[in-house]
Amino acid sequence: MATVSLTGASKEDAATVFGVLRNVFPTDRPADDPPEEQPGGHAAVWSAEFEPTREWSPPGPATLEGSVSATLQGEYRAVDQLLEALSAAFAVQEQGTASGDQEKEVDLRLGTKE
Repeated sequence: MATVSLTGASKEDAATVFGVLRNVFPTDRPADDPPEEQPGGHAAVWSAEFEPTREWSPPGPATLEGSVSATLQGEYRAVDQLLEALSAAFAVQEQGTASGDQEKEVDLRLGTKE
């Protein structure tokens, strides 16, 4: 299990990222639960949990309106599979990593592949 948190994104871009991952891995977010803007102009953070599986098919490329900051946090295998899936769909820049005994965290910048 791993958590994906998105910041610095429009609700449409957040929906695109979660949609790509939802098509590949089981998630705790139903398909009819799109990201919503926060009232008052506050910066939004959208999160969802995904359960990567042993066998999965890489997604095709997806288009974003802007760049999206993503943090992946969870079991090593789960984070690695999420990163692989995101790399298949988006241009990915790794911003930093932190590792522990049972979990790791990876900070990314996602964009549209050229």
